Amino acid sequence: MDAAAPVLFDKAYVLCYRTFDIAEEVDLERARRVLTEDSRRLKLSRENSQYLQLPNPPLAYELGRRPLALRDGPVTVDATARLFDHGAASIILRVPVVPGTSLDDLTRMADELYDSQALEDLALELVEGVRRTIAPAVQAPHLWEQNESYTVIFAEEIRGHPTADELLKQADLARLLLGESGAVPLSPRESESVLQSRFSYTIHDLVVIDWNSAFVYEPSGSRDIPDLLEIANAQLLEFRYYDERLDAHITRIHEKVQAARHGWATLFRSPYRSLTRQTLSTLVDLNEFIERVDNSLKIIGDFYLAKVYESAVRRMRIPAWQGSVTRKHQLLAQTYGLLKGDVDIDRSHTLEAVIVLLIVLEIFFAFFRVFEH
Repeated sequence: MDAAAPVLFDKAYVLCYRTFDIAEEVDLERARRVLTEDSRRLKLSRENSQYLQLPNPPLAYELGRRPLALRDGPVTVDATARLFDHGAASIILRVPVVPGTSLDDLTRMADELYDSQALEDLALELVEGVRRTIAPAVQAPHLWEQNESYTVIFAEEIRGHPTADELLKQADLARLLLGESGAVPLSPRESESVLQSRFSYTIHDLVVIDWNSAFVYEPSGSRDIPDLLEIANAQLLEFRYYDERLDAHITRIHEKVQAARHGWATLFRSPYRSLTRQTLSTLVDLNEFIERVDNSLKIIGDFYLAKVYESAVRRMRIPAWQGSVTRKHQLLAQTYGLLKGDVDIDRSHTLEAVIVLLIVLEIFFAFFRVFEH
């Protein structure tokens, strides 16, 4: 590729993901029966993909074509929903890129899509329809007010068929991933920070992963890497959701413990019995959640797709959120032990009080029989 030639995208599109938490659990097989038509389980197709195991592959189905308002005029996007058994639902909007689009124009387009309110509104409208459609297949339905967004710029054909090294030299991919369309160049350190997680399997493909966007140059058209990025994004959403849920429960425990007062009224019943049951229920739910998320994808080999996925996990800071959930889970387990201890002590006091009462009654009846005689 000529170093002076502009980078032109002849076959490309932008995948915009909006992932929502819609339930505690989704029965994917039942959802498949509800959908009946045009639903499919995720299956990776690349060589050695069998070493990435999906014990319960997410279920996808087409939502049809929808208009999306952009600054330069409305475009028609292909919409897809993907369901995960751990309660997440991803809305995927495939935005077409006009053949011959320059890198600068694509950067401006990406900048708009990263924060598009019209895209947010469309995704929310679509996920509400998904919730209604699969209602018989969900457990504890809800819609968390937050969602997780991710954008993949997917290029199948770039004019001149550049190699990965040529593309990195010719195209300012850091600006593309950041949506920086201004005239002032990025600093070398910032550019390198954005481009540090990059991979190539052959000399003609390239993946660059940032925390909320990625660039994928894949002449074969394989969607395996975007699919893995979507799985990681859904995992991030779930850890964020449970982190907030744990925060709320820990705060509720603190408030109820502060409000509770021991006295004669609580001699026979601990004020923490209901709170203890709620805490145990939260711990059980959390254990099930961790198992489902951990099992959503298992790596049993060190190969290209695994390295890309593990880099995405690190780049999205999933280990930090997972560590936060783990610490709060341990704190909650310790708190449950203390609350249960308090309940057990009150039960012991109740039992002792009953024994004392029985002894008093026995003495009373003994005196009563003596005075009768």
